[in-house]
Amino acid sequence: MKITPTKISSYLLVLFLSFGIYSCKDQKSENENAKTSEAQTEENAEPFFKLSLAQWSLNEPIFAGELDPMDFAEKASEMGFEGIEYVSAFYSQQINEAENPEEAMQKVLDTLKTKSEEFNVENVLIMVDGEGELASPDKAEREEAVENHKKWVDAASFLGAHSIRVNLFGSEEPEEWKDSATKGLKALSKYAAEKNINVLVENHGYLSSNAELLVEVIEGVNMENAGTLPDFGNFCLKREGGERWEAKCVEEYPKYQGIEEMMPYAKAVSAKSYDFNEEGEETTLDYERILKIVQDAGYTGFVGVEYEGENLSPEEGIEATKELLIEVGSKLNSNNN
Repeated sequence: MKITPTKISSYLLVLFLSFGIYSCKDQKSENENAKTSEAQTEENAEPFFKLSLAQWSLNEPIFAGELDPMDFAEKASEMGFEGIEYVSAFYSQQINEAENPEEAMQKVLDTLKTKSEEFNVENVLIMVDGEGELASPDKAEREEAVENHKKWVDAASFLGAHSIRVNLFGSEEPEEWKDSATKGLKALSKYAAEKNINVLVENHGYLSSNAELLVEVIEGVNMENAGTLPDFGNFCLKREGGERWEAKCVEEYPKYQGIEEMMPYAKAVSAKSYDFNEEGEETTLDYERILKIVQDAGYTGFVGVEYEGENLSPEEGIEATKELLIEVGSKLNSNNN
């Protein structure tokens, strides 16, 4: 057979077209695989943090006698939580009123530890309230508050928790408060360091919600186990009539700025929530903005669900907060990978 230039050109054209067709198919296949992989990554992504349940979210059924605080671990496990955050006030009354408070405390702790092991939840921290003012300018009052908090440091150690959360209430004069708060927090942190327990300060009203001042206190204490617990919503500096709780807030610290300032010292995070729209978004807080701040700080520990709203039942509010955290946390984690 005689091979002419025309036949060679035709042959080359067929090869070129065939190669082009297969190249397009390969490219299309690669694009489809990339899209599938991306979709699977988003679908399989998990939050960059772990989820715990703050016991305060269940304060209504506990105060109403519908839920025994001793059954907290079981309730949290049923709701799908990995960790739990206790509130000391739910146990302190029965302990203080007992004939032998130390014995009563140990009995409570034995039960709580057994329950946490039975229902496979991690004891994360204890939120301590009502044990005196650690930032009192009065030395004797401040030292008494430090002594009162020590039993909860011991309790956290026994339960295997990593921290206690404290309030820094006391003086309302900034410089005096800063000095007293530093002294009180340092004294307690020194004791807690011997037990490998962190002492975390939450923005919980008044000067403790002034994140800039609070950071100055943490830096003044200058101890590895003295840190912060940023709460998404507690940035009220002053309330009507000088009330500490309940009354309308009349002055607030910039919340997103405050969270960002506190995060470098955070060893726990509290996801406060109040209300939700039909899309499941928190109506008073930008969760994506907040969690991006948390993520950018390199935080990967527990984020505690603390629902404090009125339009949903405690269980519904907890579930709504949990679902929002998982959705936003997974999205941010996916974007970061």
